[in-house]
Amino acid sequence: MTSRTGRTIEPTAALWSQRADLAEAAILSRHLRKLWGCPGTQLGVVGWPATKRERTFAFWHYWWQAHLIDCAVDAANRAPNPARQRRLWSIAHAMRLRNITGWTNNYYDDMAWLTISLERAERTQGVAEVRGALLVLQKALVNGFEPEFGAVPWRKGSDFFNAPANGPVGIAMARLGNYARAQELADFLDANLRDKETGLIFDGIHLPSGAVETPVYSYCQGVALGLETELAVHTGEPRHAERAIRLIDAVEEHMTDRGIVVGDGGGDGGLFNGILIRYLALAALMLPGDEPVHIAARRKAAAIVRSSATAAWEHRLDVEGEPLFGADWRQLARLPGVAGAGVFEGGSVSASRSPERDLSVQLSGWKLMEAAHTVTAAGL
Repeated sequence: MTSRTGRTIEPTAALWSQRADLAEAAILSRHLRKLWGCPGTQLGVVGWPATKRERTFAFWHYWWQAHLIDCAVDAANRAPNPARQRRLWSIAHAMRLRNITGWTNNYYDDMAWLTISLERAERTQGVAEVRGALLVLQKALVNGFEPEFGAVPWRKGSDFFNAPANGPVGIAMARLGNYARAQELADFLDANLRDKETGLIFDGIHLPSGAVETPVYSYCQGVALGLETELAVHTGEPRHAERAIRLIDAVEEHMTDRGIVVGDGGGDGGLFNGILIRYLALAALMLPGDEPVHIAARRKAAAIVRSSATAAWEHRLDVEGEPLFGADWRQLARLPGVAGAGVFEGGSVSASRSPERDLSVQLSGWKLMEAAHTVTAAGL
């Protein structure tokens, strides 16, 4: 925003709250539907405009729904009301019904994301109905830990131990009070997956062979940062704050352009940048320490959140009064069509031909608006 004199005016917390409301409203109107007509349920249709298989929840993508709950928790925390609180259990209940066999599946990253979102729903909004689910999910995550490697695999029976599983499992363990296990997972990531040249976190490692998969994804940085921040707060051990600061610096240097998080993509990749933003905001608010290096790191994390949110908002499409976010926050969003839906293949969901149609991309936009409100309201 600019004033009449040409000076840049930073959006206020109230303005970010309005934008977050609009991002939420867009998801509710375009994506949320009852599951198979069952009362008391809501689930996210994974594409807009939707195919028949998406509308009937033949495709539903478990971990996307977990992030839908997480965004709904953000909104309920920012501006509580009964509808927002009820929505938390209605989505969780729909997930349980759609998953058919229970709360769990074969992917430890999926189960960790649902654990994180349900724990937040219970802790911050008092959604007591999720207690049973949390007990089941916690048991599954604890049982997935393989002591000989000091980590959990990506999925049951896999030899691939990656950041997208171990980061969120670690965050879940920390929030459930198991700091010792969370520290083991943080130490595993730092010892095995940190690129010594850039400071960024690689994707994963095959064990016992030791072959490292070296792609660098934004959400790997996000989950490692979130885990180190949680441990810095709850254990006070200096290595965790030091790693968080180092990772914020690496993200700024290697994963931003003019302060904006770079990269695009739909499908599962549509959530990657939003996850990084969520945990940059967490670090901005929670990373402890009064030394200049700690203060600088918090401000740097907040600045990336605000710059990214400003760019995404400026490049959105306005569709019937509600925002449609682009996959690349630096580029103008494009109106999607129904053709070219993504598919589930090899354990991941590919992007739609127009990534803007993917619920994952729009959830990242919603996360971004909520995060910008959070850091701005905190005066960062």
